[in-house]
Amino acid sequence: MEQFIQPARPEWEALVRRSLPDDGAVDATVRRILRTVRECGDEGLREIILAVEGRVPDPIQVTETEFDAAEKAVPAPLKEAIQEAADRIAAFHTLQKPQEVVWDDGSGIVCRRRFIPVERVGLYVPGGSAPLFSTLLMLAIPAGIAGCRERILCTPAGRDGSIAPAILHAARTCGVDTVFKIGGAQAIAALAYGTETVPKADKIFGPGNRYVLKAKQFVSQEGISIDMPAGPSEVMVVADRTACPAFVAADLLSQAEHGPDSQAILVCSDTLFAEAVKTELLRQKSLLPRETIVEQALSHSRIVILPDRDDQLAFANRYAPEHLILSVQDPEEAAGKITAAGSIFLGNYSPESAGDYASGTNHTLPTAGLAAAWSGLGTESFMHAVTWQHLSEEGLRRLSGTITQMARAEGLDAHAEAVRIRL
Repeated sequence: MEQFIQPARPEWEALVRRSLPDDGAVDATVRRILRTVRECGDEGLREIILAVEGRVPDPIQVTETEFDAAEKAVPAPLKEAIQEAADRIAAFHTLQKPQEVVWDDGSGIVCRRRFIPVERVGLYVPGGSAPLFSTLLMLAIPAGIAGCRERILCTPAGRDGSIAPAILHAARTCGVDTVFKIGGAQAIAALAYGTETVPKADKIFGPGNRYVLKAKQFVSQEGISIDMPAGPSEVMVVADRTACPAFVAADLLSQAEHGPDSQAILVCSDTLFAEAVKTELLRQKSLLPRETIVEQALSHSRIVILPDRDDQLAFANRYAPEHLILSVQDPEEAAGKITAAGSIFLGNYSPESAGDYASGTNHTLPTAGLAAAWSGLGTESFMHAVTWQHLSEEGLRRLSGTITQMARAEGLDAHAEAVRIRL
C-alpha cells in the first residue's frame, strides 16, 4: 500500500480519486448485449448466454426439484446462520418502513404523502467464484417488508448449469420463488426490457462486475429505475493508538478480497502504527486463499498519515467511503462528525464483515464517493412516495388568490383559469 505522510489539503483530491478507467470495449459490449435482448427477447438472451458462458442452462428458470435438491445440500449449521442473519435483517428493516404523513390545515385543504411498494422488483445476485447469498438476504428481505408483489431473482449458473445451493436456500428462506439462471449484463437487460420468459421489472437492484454496473447505468438512462450505480467495493479505516494493528489489517484484507478493483484506505496518526499494520497485512494475507486478488486490490490502496483527528475525519468525509470503520477512542463522538459514508462501524469490535452478514444493517451501499449524497439500501428503497391533495370548494376559494397571482406572474394563464372557472 502506498503511503502518504501529512498530505496538504490541496493534495487530498488526488488521494480520494478512485481508479475507474473508462473502458470503451466494455461499453460497446454492454450496449450490444442490451440491444440484442431488447430486440430479440428470449432468442437474443440465449444467444448472449451461449456466447458468454458456452452453454445455455436448461431450464433457464430454477425448478422446484432444484430448490429441493439445494435444501438437502446446504449443511444445517449454515442454514441456522442464514436464518439468524435473515431474522436480524428483517427486524432492523421492519423499523425502517416509512409512515404516511397527513396535514389538514382546517380550512378544507388536506395534503397527504403515502408510500407505495414497487410492484415488481428485479434482484441481481453475483455468482461465480463467490456466490453472494448474503446479498440476496439484503435485497429480498426489505423488498418483502416493503410489500413488493413480485421479487424476481437473476443469478449466474455455475459450469454445471446449476445455482449455488446456498443461494437457492436463501431465496426460499426469503420467500423468493422466481429464480432465473442468468448473470452479467444480459441479466440486467432481461430485467430491464422483459422477454417471453423473464418478466420486466419496475426497478432493478443488486451489485455486480463492471459489465453489470455499465448495464445498470445504460438502462437507467432509458428511464428504467435502478437502486444505485454502485462500483467496486471499498473500505476506509480511521485508527488511533487505541486500535489493534492486527484488527485493522484484517479489516483492510476483508474488503480487498472482494475483487482486484476493490480499494482499502487506512488513515492513522503516525508511521509506527502504519508500519505495524503493514507487518500484519503481510502476515495475514499469506494465509488467505484469495491472496492474488488481495495483492491486486492492495496495489492501488493507500495509507494516509494525518496526526490531527479533525483532519482525519475531514479526509474521511472527502473520500465518502462505502464502509467506514472508526477504530478510535470515543468512536461515537467521531461518528457524529461524519457526513459522508455508506455505513459506519464504531469501535474495535465492529468489523465490516458484521454489516456484510448479520448485524442487521444493509450491505448494499453507495461507492465511488456517492456516499456524499446517496443512501444505502433500506426498506424505503423498495417503495415510492405519492402525494395527495383534497380541496373543498371553501379550501380552493381560500387559495384562489395565491394560485392565480402566481400563475399569471409566470405567464401560465390556463393555470389561473382552472381555478377561476370552478369559482
